[in-house]
Amino acid sequence: MRDRHALLTSQEMAQADQHTIRSGIAGADLMEAAGLAVTRHIMVCFDQVKTLVLCGPGNNGGDGFVIARHLKEAGWEVELALLGSVANLSGDAALMASRWDGDVLPLSPDVIQNHELIVDAIFGAGLCRPIEGPIASLIDSINSRDLKVVAVDIPSGIDSDSGQILDSAIRANSTVTFFRSKPGHFLFPGKEYCGDLVVADIGILERVLKDIDPHTHRNDPQLWSDDFPHIKSNAHKYDRGHGVVISGGAANGGAARLAAQAALRIGAGLISITCPEEAVLSHAAHLTAVMIKPFGAKSDIDDLLEDLRMMHWCVGPGCGVTEQTKSQVLKILSAGRECVIDADGLTVFAQKPDELFKAIEKSGHQPVLTPHDGEFARLFPDLERHNKLASARQASARAGAVIICKGPDTVIASPDGRAVINHNAQPTLATAGSGDVLAGICLGLMAQGMASFEAACAAVWIHGAAAADFGPGLISEDIEGQIPNVMRYISQSTD
Repeated sequence: MRDRHALLTSQEMAQADQHTIRSGIAGADLMEAAGLAVTRHIMVCFDQVKTLVLCGPGNNGGDGFVIARHLKEAGWEVELALLGSVANLSGDAALMASRWDGDVLPLSPDVIQNHELIVDAIFGAGLCRPIEGPIASLIDSINSRDLKVVAVDIPSGIDSDSGQILDSAIRANSTVTFFRSKPGHFLFPGKEYCGDLVVADIGILERVLKDIDPHTHRNDPQLWSDDFPHIKSNAHKYDRGHGVVISGGAANGGAARLAAQAALRIGAGLISITCPEEAVLSHAAHLTAVMIKPFGAKSDIDDLLEDLRMMHWCVGPGCGVTEQTKSQVLKILSAGRECVIDADGLTVFAQKPDELFKAIEKSGHQPVLTPHDGEFARLFPDLERHNKLASARQASARAGAVIICKGPDTVIASPDGRAVINHNAQPTLATAGSGDVLAGICLGLMAQGMASFEAACAAVWIHGAAAADFGPGLISEDIEGQIPNVMRYISQSTD
């Protein structure tokens, strides 16, 4: 099941092609199947209109020749334009060009006149250089008009490994890719340019994934459902873990309450909030099942850390950017506790992030860090964000922690190199307190025994699914109430 959700880099996709070809399946047959898959998509999803197929000088262009031929044979009015000359094509692309019996127009900005549907087969997943000159002008012209566009593999101008725009990129209504999706289909801004994504089977052998061993996946319950803490019939609350959320003062306890309630809702047996004495009444007015444990000005959380039942902690939401918050993070790590470090718990190390990373290393555990873009930049100022997947991996390895690199394309990375891209985030999650709920869900799963990476992946997916289940008008307090529906779905879909 895991292989179904693998995401392949351009290099890994090339390896998949080569492994399949070496097994005895001709490259020309794969190209023919790819072109036919795109043709079928076009004929099913679009009206029969005057169509222009734009072909590049490589294998993506070869796919374009196949598409043009099949559309023409089906009675469509088709024109084809090529970047470069047919004489310069080689291999399977040259073979497919020889099977095209129509004109080959030069690819220029003027070529799109009087067409309603554009097939983008200029560049595929291997493009890594900026698009400039006449091709950039052509792309700008396409994007400025009310045209339907189908991209082959990935829209030209999108880096398939990072989702970044290579100076200029075509906006597609739909994209047909082959065998497996690519990271750039799910990472922004590439995701916005792909439109509806279709993954077509073109005959590449499934077994090649064992040789490639991809380390990037699309987030899905199938990745972590075996580790998900489904409640057993003989379960006791003490078997389901005791999590602790640290709170700030009386006026700053809402974030901690959001995290605590979510941790309890996701199934943790017991959840406590620990807070300054002056915040006790404020919490007591809002909480029922969540226990409240004040800490003293001198003893801080030391006494609670002596209780070996409280093995999982969440620190940061609403705690304040203070020396006390920093001290609490370091105490939790020094005590060897599993933890989620969020918000202020990250920002307090902005000046000395290595202090946090060294404490993590000494702890013997992999905590979950949950930075948004600003917090990430403060902890890892030298890591460029143009490739979110790569920078998340680098950050995770440096910190020795699982990183939830938040955003509409959240990336979860593990120090061992595994990474997952989440794809179900809703724009409604861009609201105050949403991240606190996410931290609480993660805490609750870890308290029930889920390893930090799997718990992080599950928490991010559940967070997105809960928001989708609620719909428009979401505020953070609404997310918790949707968690039971999402848990029910997970149980039913993985039975």
